[in-house]
Amino acid sequence: MPTIYMIRHGEAAAGWDADTDPGLSDKGRAQAEAVAGEIEKRVGKKLPILSSPLRRCRETAMPLSRTWACEPVIETRVAEIPSPIEDLDARGPWLRRLMSGTWREALTPENTGGGKVDLAGWRQSVVDALTDLPGDTVIFSHFIAINVAAGAATGDDRLVTFRPDNCSVTVFETMGGNLTLVEQGREAETKVN
Repeated sequence: MPTIYMIRHGEAAAGWDADTDPGLSDKGRAQAEAVAGEIEKRVGKKLPILSSPLRRCRETAMPLSRTWACEPVIETRVAEIPSPIEDLDARGPWLRRLMSGTWREALTPENTGGGKVDLAGWRQSVVDALTDLPGDTVIFSHFIAINVAAGAATGDDRLVTFRPDNCSVTVFETMGGNLTLVEQGREAETKVN
């Protein structure tokens, strides 16, 4: 039964509606160092590390990667929720609207850009990325992707089932293609970025 340590990236230098791929802020880099120490102490052995391809996740993974002397594997299936909107000013309101509802509501043509993005497929790919893992793994990912996994594990259709803080650790177990939520990560009212 693989155990998955899913970590939200550290604080980004810019918001989701200001930069499509920001790196970490100074605070985010300190958070990344702290969570590397937390995982090292908690797990006590080297595990595979997966990361979203986005900079804020790759940079959050780096301190643990250095400690374990390994490179994180980029896993596109745990990346940020895809947006049908290219205009940065319009992306924030779109995401906030989605976050207040359910996946059933999110999958309307209005929210998918008339089918421009496959939110249902993306949601399933997040779950598949976790349930396909053969062994214990550390994953650096995003607010909504972590919520997808938590919702799948608990049968909750809301986009936001909890508000994972930057560098919080949410723990899942997988068995037979199913996810179980073992430990919900630390919560905070943080900016989604």
